[in-house]
Formats: sequence, structure tokens, C-alpha cells
Amino acid sequence: MLYFQVVILAAVVMLAYYCEFTDTFSPAEQGFICRDPALTKPDPGPEQDGRIQPVILYSVVGGLPVVLISGVEIIIFLLHHNSNLYDTENVVMMGDCCYVNPMVRRTFQFLGVYVFGLFVTDIFVNAGQLITGSLAPHFLSVCRPNYTALGCQGAAQFVSQTDACTGDPDDIMRARKTFPSKEAALSLYTAVYLAMYIMSCVGSQAGCLTGPVLSLSLVSLALLIGINRVAEYRNHWTDVIAGQAIGGAIAVFLVVFVVQYFRKYHVLSHSPSDAETADTDEPTRSKAAMQTSDKHAVAQSPGSFSEVT
Repeated sequence: MLYFQVVILAAVVMLAYYCEFTDTFSPAEQGFICRDPALTKPDPGPEQDGRIQPVILYSVVGGLPVVLISGVEIIIFLLHHNSNLYDTENVVMMGDCCYVNPMVRRTFQFLGVYVFGLFVTDIFVNAGQLITGSLAPHFLSVCRPNYTALGCQGAAQFVSQTDACTGDPDDIMRARKTFPSKEAALSLYTAVYLAMYIMSCVGSQAGCLTGPVLSLSLVSLALLIGINRVAEYRNHWTDVIAGQAIGGAIAVFLVVFVVQYFRKYHVLSHSPSDAETADTDEPTRSKAAMQTSDKHAVAQSPGSFSEVT
């Protein structure tokens, strides 16, 4: 199963790469209304000129989960270092030669699921952008259409020509890929995944307020990133809300799945083999208990009969 999971992760990464860094897929080319007020916002410039730099955003999305999950797992390991679960649990990862510490295994499990969800979120967002081809609030500023040639001197007219724009093709291409917002989706995915991870794995062990405060801070930062996208005229409100919905939904699904899987196979039992043994021994124990109760009833029945007679 380990190799199968690696193949799935590699396929997801390759698909995300083709959607993100190649021109294999092109967005749909929507038309626009001449001088549409919703599309005439000023050009905010490249992402590097924004209040939140792309380097900072993607370093938080990529580096913060590694640091936080590793730190939480170390704290959990230290809190449970006297537990039999952490002293006796050794999982064979490859054949019969490789044993991995429970803390290391847990860390790689949660980080592996996080990376998988991160690329899945990116794929969902790219698919939505390519299918809809929604126009950014600053689209007409980078499109620079020739209104005279298009006949837009008078009443508002819908323009559907693919060659109506005279601006930079790269800027026009980016202005056609705004729904849903990728930055809003990735930031909220990271925040919700980490928040639910902290609350599920740490719980009340870190105190009554530590987990909620840290989780609320992460989600608040993600929401501020979405608000900033709208304030800089890089996305519409609908783009941000749709991106946050996608990121949050994927994070909730993955955290619930991985936590339930971990509790089933790694907390309730010391190992998967122990879980199978427990499942097979349960009917035996139940049968033995029934036989014991039957013998007890038979032992008591003569006395009861003699008392009646």
C-alpha cells in the first residue's frame, strides 16, 4: 500500500504541475461588456507588488505545516513517553528490516496527507479557473480594448471577439484565471487543516485556550488574505468565497479521514496486526463468557430445584 500511495501522490503532483506551469490547458475566453464598471478597476501590478508577497504566502503554506506538525508531534510524544503505546509500538514499513518510531510515523502520515490535499486543492482551483475563464476586476485595464474599432462609443455592447484585447498576453491570461481564488483556497486549506489537526490531536492536553486561540489565529490570517485579494482588485468577492469553500472543504474531509484512520489502527490497538487479533479474539471471548454463564446457571439449578421441592 505504501508504494501505491506514492504512485497516487506522484500522479497528483504531475497533474498539478501541468495545470500550473505549462500551457497544456488554456482558460475559456469569456466576452465582456464595454466599459463594464466591475472590470475597470486599476491594474494592481504583479503579485510581487502586493501587500502580501507570494514568497511569504507560499512559505507559510509550505513551511508552517511542517514546523507546526513536527512540533506538535514532539510535544505529544513527550507527554506520552511513559505510555505503553509509545513504548511498544513499532511498525514495519518495508519488509522486516525497517522499524519506525511512532512519532516519526505520525508526522509523516499527517504531512503526507497535507501535501496530497495541497496539490488536490491546487488542481480543483485550476480546473475551475480553466473552465470558467472568469475575468478579474482589473481585466479591462490590462486588456486595453480598442473601443472605436469595436463600436463601443455609445450604449454598452457585449464584445465576444477573441482578438479584442491589445495588452500584454501574459497579463491578459492571468486576468482570465480568477475564479476561484487560488491564494484564498490554499491559505484557508492550510489554516483549517492545521486548526483541526491541533484540536483533534492535542485536545485539552495543551490547556483550555491554547488550541482554540492558535486555531482561530490561523483561520483569521487566512481570511485576511482573502480580504486583501479583494482590496487590491485582484479578485472578486465571489472568487475569494469560492476558493475558501474549496480549501476548507478539502481540509475538513482529509483531517476527519486521517484522524479516524489513526484512531482505528494506531490508538485503539498497538498495531494493525493487534487490531486483527483483537477482532478475531472478540467472538472467542464472547463465546467463552457465554459458556461460563451457562455452567454457572447449571450449577445453581439443582439447588434451586431442591429448595422448591
